[in-house]
Amino acid sequence: MDIVIATKNTGKIEEIKSYKACSCIDWFIYSDFGNFPEVEETGDSFLDNAIIKAKAVSRATGKAALADDSGLIVDALGGRPGVYSSRYAGPGASDKANRDKLLAEIEGIKDISRRSARFICSMVLWDVDNGLVFKTEGICEGVIGFEEKGSGGFGYDCIFIPAGYTKTMAELESDEKNTISHRGKALRDFCGFIVKK
Repeated sequence: MDIVIATKNTGKIEEIKSYKACSCIDWFIYSDFGNFPEVEETGDSFLDNAIIKAKAVSRATGKAALADDSGLIVDALGGRPGVYSSRYAGPGASDKANRDKLLAEIEGIKDISRRSARFICSMVLWDVDNGLVFKTEGICEGVIGFEEKGSGGFGYDCIFIPAGYTKTMAELESDEKNTISHRGKALRDFCGFIVKK
């Protein structure tokens, strides 16, 4: 089955392509197309943004498109950065700038239990002929650490400690991360859907 990964985020692309349970899929990425669209995330929720991206990429490429929108919810910040996770420090902000802003905002919270947070991933498959044919959500609970640790992953991985772990997401091996992560859980649902088709 041919499916386009509806993102230019190389970290997301590598995570999705490395997920072994989806080995029956022939993945296409943005560089395979000359007309891959730049999609503005204007939705009010992760699901809204995932649908916007999948729909635009499917229409542009003529293929089914898998999109996810994911981000970090920090309880002490009232749910921020949320849908603005990738641009929390402003448009075009680097991952480092986003992390620095978040850490600065909760710097005064010294009790790790009050630094609770979760990654959320909304994932959808949009078929060029049938529209929205699949949607799911994956959640990974944890806390925000006090400093960056680990060199794996991307985004907020190096400051996010999953529940039940003492290591950050960026310190985990990719297979272990895929087992517990928000995107890994969503991908597991997606691959189960594809196998049944």
